[in-house]
Amino acid sequence: MKRIQNKLKEDKKILSIYFSAGFPNLNDTKSLIETLAENRVDMIEIGLPFSDPLADGPTIQASSTQALKNGMTTEILFDQIKNIRETVEIPLIIMGYFNPILQFGVEDFLRKCNEIGIDGLIIPDLPLEIYITEYKSLFENYNIAMIFLITPQTSEERIRLIDENSNAFIYMVSSSSVTGSRESFDENQLKYFERIAAMNLKNPQIIGFGISNKLTFQQATKHQKGAIIGSSFIQFIANNPISDISSFIQNIL
Repeated sequence: MKRIQNKLKEDKKILSIYFSAGFPNLNDTKSLIETLAENRVDMIEIGLPFSDPLADGPTIQASSTQALKNGMTTEILFDQIKNIRETVEIPLIIMGYFNPILQFGVEDFLRKCNEIGIDGLIIPDLPLEIYITEYKSLFENYNIAMIFLITPQTSEERIRLIDENSNAFIYMVSSSSVTGSRESFDENQLKYFERIAAMNLKNPQIIGFGISNKLTFQQATKHQKGAIIGSSFIQFIANNPISDISSFIQNIL
């Protein structure tokens, strides 16, 4: 958790990259993390593949499906990255749905994350109220940040409740649709970014869904602390070698 908090204090806009663990190939996970860390990426979200990823668009769904076909499991992911802190210092976050975590055992999952050096979790289908009543103390015991999502439809009251129960950043979904790349944001989305910034929340916000190029990164970070790129990066690694990741990052920053 401290790595996320310290990174957010830096005087710069944050670039976070998402990819599905086990995609394009089962054993690419560690190399992808290390290469991203070497190429000016500030945080990495490691997607834990799931068979029914409701919030994800077709690109991420397809990568998750392929990762599962490749044989990716929670146990394999943990084994692949068990020594990741020997080579990577930037914050690492696992993003996944609650069912695989529940099957693994929530406390066992958090304990393993702590051992490996995972800093936070994003679990889109874990309700805030259930987190507060059943799991918040466990997350705190294992020093794992829980990162919640908000959308343009999230009420101010709920946003402030999320802010009150967060200790890293708030994941700001740019639109009400599923994940996917866009060439630019429309006027309503830009007004939404301004509206949330004007709330003066205690936790910084990082925008995800729709960031794919330099323009959308700049639009997303004009008022917020950072942006997350997922679908366009997954499309890139599906068609290019890992060694070419530097060219992808150069087109964003």
